[in-house]
Amino acid sequence: MINKVNKDIIILGIETSCDDTSIAISKNKKILSNIVANQLVHKKYGGVVPEIASREHQKNIIPTLSLALKQAGISINMIDAIAFTRGPGLMGALLVGSSFAKSISLALKKPLIEVNHMEAHVLANCIDEEPKFPLICLTASGGHTQLVFVKDVNNIKLIGETLDDSAGETFDKCAKMLKLNYPGGPEIEKHALHGNPYAFNFTIPKVNGLDFSFSGLKTNIRRLIEKELKNNSSLPESKKSDLCASIQHTIIKILIKKLELAITKYNVTNIAISGGVASNQKFRNEIKLLKNRAQVEIYIPKKEYSTDNGAMIAITGYYKYQNKEFTNLNIDVKPRYKLDNLLIL
Repeated sequence: MINKVNKDIIILGIETSCDDTSIAISKNKKILSNIVANQLVHKKYGGVVPEIASREHQKNIIPTLSLALKQAGISINMIDAIAFTRGPGLMGALLVGSSFAKSISLALKKPLIEVNHMEAHVLANCIDEEPKFPLICLTASGGHTQLVFVKDVNNIKLIGETLDDSAGETFDKCAKMLKLNYPGGPEIEKHALHGNPYAFNFTIPKVNGLDFSFSGLKTNIRRLIEKELKNNSSLPESKKSDLCASIQHTIIKILIKKLELAITKYNVTNIAISGGVASNQKFRNEIKLLKNRAQVEIYIPKKEYSTDNGAMIAITGYYKYQNKEFTNLNIDVKPRYKLDNLLIL
């Protein structure tokens, strides 16, 4: 008897949680295309304007799909299912992606798969990799900072999160204080290359357990910048670089300390990072140093899969497709979405 060959699973992943329109196509666990349309219009406002983000998504989403299909070398009729970001994110932005996904699902008569944005960031580590489980994953992005215990791809539990601001948000707000361009994280990283990370000493927040807090640090930095600007209309470039290096050093130090605590508490030998902050090269270097110090295996997504992207939605959709975790056209978006299985241990 000839064994039946398993059919390839082709997933269309749609990500519109904030200001990047991204569509990816995956074939099983391989990413065939991952197109991201950035919204540069927000730079002049120093941050994301939700209403503008929604309009830009509407403008970008069809051309982004066309490019994704062309790069993948497939027709839309070959898609097996459509995965989309249900939340968390901006309401208007999420509605554009979900409506588009529903339209394609209805037209093609293909299953619809809803995805939690934070779960997708964690599973981005499964792109081009075969992580060993269990593992601890630190997700640091513009909207969230979380530590999760990952027993396997279908079992992710929240073990720590920020009590206020996220790491990425802190980068962005500090950049705005320093009158740097948006997005702030990459700008601080760029200026930090020429600065002294020990030039300024900021207070490390004292938060019990595996939770984070960045609001006190942000206030500490704002007061120092105001003090520096008291007698000067602008900061010298050298001092600005030192501030950027010190801010980056402090935020990364906080993240690494909590990750070390989680490694000890849960006695794991595998760790991963994800989210926009995971694209920071200094952070990636520190994680590699932690690998030797804590004797753990590390997983770091490619930079293109660290920031918001359709590929992480597609890979999450692939796992959900295997479990037949489909949804219906009546499903609503959830800007403050927390999955049922994303529970505190």
